[in-house]
Amino acid sequence: MREIQIEKALNKAVYGMGGLSLKFISPGFDGVPDRLVLLPDKKFAFIELKAPNKKMRPLQVKRKTQLEVLGFPVYCIDRMEQIGGILNEIRTT
Repeated sequence: MREIQIEKALNKAVYGMGGLSLKFISPGFDGVPDRLVLLPDKKFAFIELKAPNKKMRPLQVKRKTQLEVLGFPVYCIDRMEQIGGILNEIRTT
């Protein structure tokens, strides 16, 4: 399983829920999460995608912490099985 396959499955699931899965790029500010997921009713989260059993780099962990300190939810997905649960968590919080 490759990261791109997980990313495609996430995008499909988000669009199926009526949401958007936007590629998040921040020039000059490396290490930001891969996707900004926007769901109906003002629900959102940042998502970092990884191949199975791969870990976030130290800079990515730092960015995750920075965003969480500001109150933004950040998730890391490295398995297809996580997608439904995480989207449900985003939708219900």
